[in-house]
Amino acid sequence: MDIVNEILEREQKKAEKYKPITVEKHLDVEFDVGTLLASDTNDLDLKVLQSDNERDKYLEALTRDNTQLLLNKVWELPTERIDEAIVVRLPVPKTLLPRSKPVPKPKPLTKWQEFAKAKGITKKKKDKAQWDEQLQKWVPLFGFKKAAAEKEKNWLIEVPQNVDPMTDMYEKKASEKSEKVAKNELQRLKNIARARKVKIPRVGLPVTADKANAAQLATAAVVAKASTASLGKFQDKLPKEKEARGKGIHELIPGKERKRKAPIPTPQQEKQNNLNLIDKILNKRPKIDMEKAVAKHIHTEQIQRSEEKKNAKPIKGKRKAKGGNVTNFTAKKPKAGKGQRNPNKKATGRKRR
Repeated sequence: MDIVNEILEREQKKAEKYKPITVEKHLDVEFDVGTLLASDTNDLDLKVLQSDNERDKYLEALTRDNTQLLLNKVWELPTERIDEAIVVRLPVPKTLLPRSKPVPKPKPLTKWQEFAKAKGITKKKKDKAQWDEQLQKWVPLFGFKKAAAEKEKNWLIEVPQNVDPMTDMYEKKASEKSEKVAKNELQRLKNIARARKVKIPRVGLPVTADKANAAQLATAAVVAKASTASLGKFQDKLPKEKEARGKGIHELIPGKERKRKAPIPTPQQEKQNNLNLIDKILNKRPKIDMEKAVAKHIHTEQIQRSEEKKNAKPIKGKRKAKGGNVTNFTAKKPKAGKGQRNPNKKATGRKRR
């Protein structure tokens, strides 16, 4: 009987480890299977949460039950087998989750991938290593071990008959390898240009477009002027020339100080900065320079008086003044004497220099 009781206790402990998949809730849990989100609106047991001994067990049990309900919903969806694994296609999510960056776009296909897709060519798995009869060992198909094996195997290279006997075959092989690497890099750049719909010539890949736009020409002119010994200080400007503006132009101009990005302020610093800005706006008063204002007023009055004198018409005829004297406003200028000057007569007035 002792043996039977031990077996029963052992089976009972095993059964306690694996809990049933059915979970009962007072209120139904809301699910968004597209984002694997489960929202439990049931009330929590505050007494258990406040106790230090039972709190962790209560939270573990609650998490287990909600996860079990979510997995039950997932396995209700249609399944399929891919590479010896059973997978489920999740539906379109209903909940919009915030993202710091946009959703990445699918990578565009290369020229070979488009050709293989059109012809129905499938990619086959290749072996990572193959047996080398010369070295009598397994050699990887790529990586630094492959390069070391090639160097060990090609310790001596025979010069062909149609090649100059003084040719360095090791240097020739290295140059061929570098050409292959450059060709692959060029093909990669062409694939990027095709994906971005950039027109390129059949031979090579241009650094810039065929024709530069106005912004590029303005940038080139500003950079060329600032490249002088005086950093463009004594360079003349064209009549309608405008300074280039845009992102990244400041870094191209030599001699310009680079602006460092200010660190992200904390919430307390941002709040204090906003309060200081509001105080500065509310307490701002216009500054009045009294001396400058008076001088400007006197200047305007003098200008008005001078304009009034210029616009005033001369009065013809005679007019009696208040004292009874007659004033002549149209008196004629005296005529100069004719003939030679008398040398004995002394002239009065200021001497001319």
